[in-house]
Amino acid sequence: MHARTEATEQAAQWPEDIFAILQRHDVRQVPYVPDAGHSQLINRVLGCSTMRGIPLTTEEEGVALLAGAWTGGQKGVLLMQSSGVGNCINMLSLTQILRFPFLTLVTMRGEWGEFNPWQVPMGTSTQGVLELAGVRVLRASQPDEVKDVMEAAASQAYNACTPTALLLSQRLIGTKVFVK
Repeated sequence: MHARTEATEQAAQWPEDIFAILQRHDVRQVPYVPDAGHSQLINRVLGCSTMRGIPLTTEEEGVALLAGAWTGGQKGVLLMQSSGVGNCINMLSLTQILRFPFLTLVTMRGEWGEFNPWQVPMGTSTQGVLELAGVRVLRASQPDEVKDVMEAAASQAYNACTPTALLLSQRLIGTKVFVK
């Protein structure tokens, strides 16, 4: 019973760790496409007076928004699901041309126990697509590694201006189930 409680607490803690790191790096703008995997983080952002959560209609808007935020002197992070990475392919060229600090947190679908066959193709291609677009990819699969991997991703993006994606595995966020 104790291990289950500890695991539950740890699972609930990793979005808080991400939020604290974003605050430490003075992130101000957080564009996102609504997603259950990011819901705890999105709610924290929306309740924060120093961050602005910006709902998007499509993920590639977020890449352009982060370029504009940087031009205006602010840091941002794009929250999306792996299926949205495919929508960003052309827009990701901005990260190479403009050399702005680009960080995206991607909740993965199409891997660990996926029920929806439509999620599998992009889920299995996400890392390769990002790497081909010049984005450095880091991954977190267990709650206890999220804090360290997130800190590395944020430092890489904001300090070295290296376009970076942190993939939050489906095993970490939990498998969605279809309920009839």
